[in-house]
Amino acid sequence: MNLKYALTGVAIVAASQVSYAQSVFSTDAFRFSQTQTGATSRIKAIGGATTAVGGDLSSVSGNPAGLGFFTRSELSITPEFNNSQVKSSYFGTGNYSGNNHLNLNNASVVFYNRLSTPRGRDKTKGWLSFNLGASYNRNNNFYRNEHYSGTNPNGSISNYYLQEDLREYQTYGNSASGTLQDWANQQKLIGNSSGGFQNNVTSANNPQANNTITTGGQSEISLSAGANYSNKLYLGFGIGITDLRYNSTRTFDESGTALIPINNVNTSTGFASQFYQNQATIGTGFNAKVGFIYKPVEAVRIGASFTSPTWMTVDDSYVEALQTSYVKDPPAYSNGNDQPYTTTYNLRTPLKASAGVAVFVGKYGFISGDVEYVDYKGMHLGGNYDGKDQDNFNLSTLYKSTVNARIGAEAKLNDFFLRGGFNYQGNPQIGIGGPVKTSSAGIGYRFGKYYIDATYQYITHNTTVYPYEFDPTIINEASPAANLKNTYNNVFLTLGLRF
Repeated sequence: MNLKYALTGVAIVAASQVSYAQSVFSTDAFRFSQTQTGATSRIKAIGGATTAVGGDLSSVSGNPAGLGFFTRSELSITPEFNNSQVKSSYFGTGNYSGNNHLNLNNASVVFYNRLSTPRGRDKTKGWLSFNLGASYNRNNNFYRNEHYSGTNPNGSISNYYLQEDLREYQTYGNSASGTLQDWANQQKLIGNSSGGFQNNVTSANNPQANNTITTGGQSEISLSAGANYSNKLYLGFGIGITDLRYNSTRTFDESGTALIPINNVNTSTGFASQFYQNQATIGTGFNAKVGFIYKPVEAVRIGASFTSPTWMTVDDSYVEALQTSYVKDPPAYSNGNDQPYTTTYNLRTPLKASAGVAVFVGKYGFISGDVEYVDYKGMHLGGNYDGKDQDNFNLSTLYKSTVNARIGAEAKLNDFFLRGGFNYQGNPQIGIGGPVKTSSAGIGYRFGKYYIDATYQYITHNTTVYPYEFDPTIINEASPAANLKNTYNNVFLTLGLRF
């Protein structure tokens, strides 16, 4: 890893996380671990409570044992519309930002293969079918705009630049050129000379504004197989091949008053500065899934599935720049990277284990519930880059394993279906944030070998983010915090065919 990236990359973390010691890679490890199982509109509508249901194309990427329930081949496609809304509060000032985006959420196919049985043998006993499935799933969506602004009564981001300058001297005994803190020194926001280290910004109540735009997503190609034994026991196995694309552009603006040397005379003057960051990340990986569903009686299904960690190789590219202008000292100062800082690292995401029960009421519908364990403490970063040990320490101390719960129901009215569900995802962050709550409702219609399903999802999630963070052993000042209320309105439409 480039030394300059090791020294400056920590700043981009402030857009998402909690610890001054946390670097961009431990933040991304968490971001890229928050995946959802790809699913059809039907399963989205019942809150994703599908572990014990079976017989839906979502089984390809969920519990592959569900493939054993198919008695015909089937395919479907599920586009989605995503609306994200962020309401922010920063030092008492409220703001709003939003984003709309269309995606392909799921495309799946299952091929039914009935196994032959000897003549005269009971055709309801033994291994009855072995079905194969393939699917494309979008399991993480990064399209989002985030804006917050307000007047900071406590100080300036220049204290953060000063902190990094002091930290660098404590660690290395000098100040490397081309770093963020070196640029802040050149642009007179801080001073680093024989006279010592100093912050040249003299004003409090500084207007500040943060704008972050993220794009991209994570997707998975799933290949699975499921078998049916005596219409009682269903077993399945699958593998997933993952793809990652993440882009983030962030600007942090501040204005105020500074005391700077002009013609060797310290002069008070107004200033405006902007810190710019851009990150582009791509990656690939793989995982494995195994599961079963058992019917102790015809009306009850009990299921469980295990998803291994996803092992990924990630390529990261990072660019940053700092620009400052003064009322009494034109023209503007500007510094930036000549070349992007690039790093390749390995990521292991959490394993997942789920268990569920589904109860069917004849042909009138069912109710289903799942419990899922996600081992966020199992996240791990590897590779040859500076800061890896600190990253893994942060992952082990700032996150905890969680238990998620899902419940849903489907009612069948002749060829029409009504569905509803709720999904609760526990908060893995220690000390900040909150759970993700998803309410969903949907309808469906079957006509011959065709079907159409539609679902609406309403998701809420509260977070706290920090534009920059202070190490209390260096700067004794509270880190500024923005409180965000995140709301997502998602619509899914599935078109399917049995053949």
